[in-house]
Amino acid sequence: MTDASTTAPRRPGEQALTALGLAAPALDPADASPHSFPGGGRWRTEIPSCEGPEALAVVLKEASRLDVPIHRISQGSGVWMLTDAEITEMVEATAARDIELCLFTGPRGTWDIGGSTRTDSRGAGPRARGHDAVAGCVEDAVRATELGVKCLLVADEGVLWTLHRARAAGILPADTTLKVSALIGPVNPAAYAVHERLGADSINVPSDLTLDHLTEIRRVSATPMDMYIEAPDDLGGYVRMYEVAELIRRGAPLYLKFGLSKAPGIYPYGHHLRELTLTTAKERVRRGRLALDLLARHGADGDMAPLGSRLPGDLSRFDIPS
Repeated sequence: MTDASTTAPRRPGEQALTALGLAAPALDPADASPHSFPGGGRWRTEIPSCEGPEALAVVLKEASRLDVPIHRISQGSGVWMLTDAEITEMVEATAARDIELCLFTGPRGTWDIGGSTRTDSRGAGPRARGHDAVAGCVEDAVRATELGVKCLLVADEGVLWTLHRARAAGILPADTTLKVSALIGPVNPAAYAVHERLGADSINVPSDLTLDHLTEIRRVSATPMDMYIEAPDDLGGYVRMYEVAELIRRGAPLYLKFGLSKAPGIYPYGHHLRELTLTTAKERVRRGRLALDLLARHGADGDMAPLGSRLPGDLSRFDIPS
């Protein structure tokens, strides 16, 4: 018979610290998330900030070289920064690998004329300012889905509710998924549940939430959670590599996002940022390999969701008025 203690996942430094009399407290089973992705598995992977077909090609090549499984690839500059041909090329390349492609919608306040976004308070931040900005997001959503994009990245609660209503009305395909950006990610269980009810299928929480915060959220919602294992500097630059196994245990179903700290921003992307974009895209995949290797060393790399899976399962929604 196999001793369970030799096959159970271990925590970082566990054996050495125990030998030194510095063992960590036992894990509380009550802290663990009871939820999984539909179809099985408790974690998926995402490579963010993939800003066009050329960066996508770099990511796919590096993922093959390093054997990094990818469930989702996301872009941050916006649908409006890509031509129809570029979107179609990205749709076809990801479809060939059964990877979900997620593109950001429309105008954001941080690129708008509102001076408050440049103050210390950041004003309304990345939200859509006024009717025209919401209209631009809807325009992006319709255009992207007509070109075959199945996931839309959203940074405004009003846009989220509008796109959810559009999905229910058949303006967008019924299997379109809506992902909430880290730029407006909820930081408490009540807010997380509200985003779910507004139509979110995947919610990016800020990477500075504590493990207890994740457990609190999982007590009220099973909506898939996205979290940067390494966050860009403009989102805090946090590196939580050694917490990956516990983040999965507390936050499942969880997308592991491999960002990059200490790298200049690339939004909105243009060819003047080409070399930076391609080199950082390649390094994000390598960061993913490092995280997956760490999970394997700790015996915690099991229970990955099947590749090609993308739907969130049954979620709670606000009633849509007739």
